Amino acid sequence: MKPLLALSRAIDAVNERIGRLVYWCVLIMVLVSAANAISRYALSIASNAWLELQWYLFSAVFLLCSGYTLLHNEHIRIDVVAANLSRRKQIWIDIFGTAFFLLPIALYMMWSSWPVFMNAWTSGEISGSAGGLVRWPARLLVPVGFFLLTLQGISELIKRFAYLRGLIPDPVEKHEEPALELMRIEDKAAK
Repeated sequence: MKPLLALSRAIDAVNERIGRLVYWCVLIMVLVSAANAISRYALSIASNAWLELQWYLFSAVFLLCSGYTLLHNEHIRIDVVAANLSRRKQIWIDIFGTAFFLLPIALYMMWSSWPVFMNAWTSGEISGSAGGLVRWPARLLVPVGFFLLTLQGISELIKRFAYLRGLIPDPVEKHEEPALELMRIEDKAAK
């Protein structure tokens, strides 16, 4: 289980870094949006490129942070039934949901969106709007985002099984730095 926990820590660290980096996209998106609104309404200068850049940045935040959101257990949950179950049963529900819903859907989305990106890349697809941007960067966000989500789903499965074996504490509890916390716990267990 040690190599799997090391893999889980590495995946957590990747999604943590990407998530924190993408925070800056939110600031850039707000600044672009404000500049676009000011130029449009105060100066009567409109630009489709700036508007599309806002959409690209929003897509980057949404797609690239999906793994980060799962890492921090901030995704939407409907715990009407599970809230009344034991912690072990809740973990088994997480394992089932990840293995039979999250991972198959994320893998399918990654697989099916790759040809769309490749078509945009090879054809040099450009927005239909006057002055619009090239489309391949936005098309690439879909498979990359679902790849990061798939990786995090694998990491979460590893942590759930490690918890069931008593090797780590509850992975759903909130931690400031999940990857670092897991590393500290494993180091203590090794000593």
